[in-house]
Amino acid sequence: MNNRDTDFTKGKILSPLLLFMIPVFFSMFVQSLYGAVDLLIVGRFSDSVHVSAVATGSQIMFTLTNLVASFSMGATILLGQRIGQGRGEEGGRIIGTGIFLFAAIALVFTVFVPVLAPSIASVMRAPEEAFDETVTYIRICGLGSLFIIAYNLIGSIFRGIGDSRTPLLTVLIASGINIAGDLLLVAGFRMATAGAAIATVFAQALSVVISFFIIRRRRLPFTVSRESFCFDRAVAGRITMLGLPIALQDLLVGVSFLIITAIVNNLGLTASAAIGVAEKVCGFIMLVPSAFGQAMAAFVAQNYGAGEYGRAKKALRYAISVSFALAVAMFALTWFRGDLLSGIFSNDPQVIAASADYLKAYAIDCLLTCFLFCFIGFFNGLGMTRFVMTQGIVGAFCVRVPVSFFMAALSPVSLFRIGLATPSSTIVQIVLCAAALIWANRKIMQKRTN
Repeated sequence: MNNRDTDFTKGKILSPLLLFMIPVFFSMFVQSLYGAVDLLIVGRFSDSVHVSAVATGSQIMFTLTNLVASFSMGATILLGQRIGQGRGEEGGRIIGTGIFLFAAIALVFTVFVPVLAPSIASVMRAPEEAFDETVTYIRICGLGSLFIIAYNLIGSIFRGIGDSRTPLLTVLIASGINIAGDLLLVAGFRMATAGAAIATVFAQALSVVISFFIIRRRRLPFTVSRESFCFDRAVAGRITMLGLPIALQDLLVGVSFLIITAIVNNLGLTASAAIGVAEKVCGFIMLVPSAFGQAMAAFVAQNYGAGEYGRAKKALRYAISVSFALAVAMFALTWFRGDLLSGIFSNDPQVIAASADYLKAYAIDCLLTCFLFCFIGFFNGLGMTRFVMTQGIVGAFCVRVPVSFFMAALSPVSLFRIGLATPSSTIVQIVLCAAALIWANRKIMQKRTN
């Protein structure tokens, strides 16, 4: 196996987990810069109309992108389990089938997202002043769906074999291109919303091209030949069975956040821009637990495949402990200096104040997601993706959406109270995950005794 690829089934637990998680964290950090840099530069060189358009449009595209990234986790888990089982030679067929599967998804997105852009913006209650610009952003990014999907598939393949450094390298290159594109098109040519969208798509395209060159020069722990590039129904079914529940869960959770965005959009342009700014900040403050969640999925998949369930549980405890320690620091920063964080993305005092108010609720959620995301990564690695889907749906539509509607109906309207819907749902999901962990422990103990 290449020295960049990690066998998680032997030796120490914490240090390999951290060494794998850190590049995942920085990859996600740099990935978050895509939308954040768009919003930052648009906020500095345009007005609140374009800030609202980019905020709403990027939130929609983030939901769609996250859907694909979640579905591609099926390939990550399947590769990890096969390597843990000593069946790494099946990796070529998994990659070949995945390419066919995700190419079909890319075609659907490329056709339907631009066509449905006005309807999507309407459903999102994009403010009237920013409606046309929101549609423009969605259409341009939708036309670049092929590159967005290809990038996520490539990242999933590398994480499945224990390599989190290569995805970091490609996203670093893409981020640099995106920043240069924003400065040229938004700051230089004053293209505002359209310029931000074009820069994002162009950066993703170049990232995919660079990734393919890197893959050709890499030694993989399996052979990828021409015969690998075929559609294997059994492999496609397994990827779908593992990835689809994760994708549906993330889609519906994303929809619940879009509903909250739509609720806030009804409150006017300032509130719309404020929640857009707050969501960008949240994308950064949630990076540590999110990175641990992704790292746990790959780590647990290998150990579960190798029959090392005890190592997987120890990794869960380590991940929660480290994540919680960092969450305390993020809570303090977000709760007390939300205005400072919001001021990075806007120079409008009203937008900054409203965003800081909303961020206080996410500060509370920081202390909770370090448990939830590690649990989710653990269960994904075990292949319990249907449970992951179920708990996500319960949290989103039985708690988050109803609570946000209730809080929005209270007078005077407070973005902080609306934001409390998120930590409320996280608490319920943690309880469900704790119950599922007890059930999984008993089931695996029964298997060992039989």
